[in-house]
Amino acid sequence: MEIFGKPLQVMLPQLLLGLVNGSFYAMLSLGLAVIFGLLNVINFSHGALYMMGAFFAYIGVTTFGMNYWVMLLVAPLAVGIVGIVIEKTMLRWLYKLDHLYGLLLTFGITLLLEGVFRSFFGVSGQTMEVPAALSGVTDLGFMMLPNYRAWVVLASLGVCLSTWFVIEKTRLGAYLRAGTENPKMVEAFGINVPLMVTLTYGFGVALAGFAGVLAAPVINVTPLMGSNLIIVVFAVVVIGGMGSIMGSILTGLGLGIIEGLTRVYYPEGSEVVVFVVMVIVLLLRPAGLFGKEK
Repeated sequence: MEIFGKPLQVMLPQLLLGLVNGSFYAMLSLGLAVIFGLLNVINFSHGALYMMGAFFAYIGVTTFGMNYWVMLLVAPLAVGIVGIVIEKTMLRWLYKLDHLYGLLLTFGITLLLEGVFRSFFGVSGQTMEVPAALSGVTDLGFMMLPNYRAWVVLASLGVCLSTWFVIEKTRLGAYLRAGTENPKMVEAFGINVPLMVTLTYGFGVALAGFAGVLAAPVINVTPLMGSNLIIVVFAVVVIGGMGSIMGSILTGLGLGIIEGLTRVYYPEGSEVVVFVVMVIVLLLRPAGLFGKEK
């Protein structure tokens, strides 16, 4: 069977790869959207914290013999704690300043973290085995589906949709949104707004750490893995609309699929298709697909 002149057996693996990439885009852009939407900070260090989550998982599994499933919880928690330290010691003093100061600070943090990991692990990259429970493939009849890649998609969707539900549909999410818009009023209800802001930043970067753990068994774990991805993720956030939670999720998945299709029909354009889409969207709708026009 052919679709637009290409065999289905050629298209489906690329669509799966695009969906897996889109899952990482969605997870990372979701964390960026949470931090920007609730704290008004452009967190350029998000890619470095994604890398840190992957390295924590790699170290835990290969050096200390810990279980992959344990590291899936421990590594994001550790990254979240690092994020809390960064917020309390550095970012907290920049909230009332221009976005540029936060961007420059987090860019400096990125260079620092990459340098530290490069000095210990070099730049060649480390490999981590797929957990035994998720190894192998499933025969769907029309294609062979790697079990771990299916897990990546399902886990990413579960975390993304749960995060959206908490922020948009629960009382806690309402407190978070209100605390960023009118902190004095929220504090009048006895809520510790500074603590809430700190935990929000910690949760946002923990999402990046979780994505790093998911990525560790399928790509080389290197100090530059976050830098190679963060520019695309920023493009995803801009296309979806800065601060839009659902926009980041849908745009990340959609662009991953578009990227996969581009590899089938025009492989040379797969590296830039996201940025082409970004230019078109910004020309037609500067606030992004799901952003609010001011």
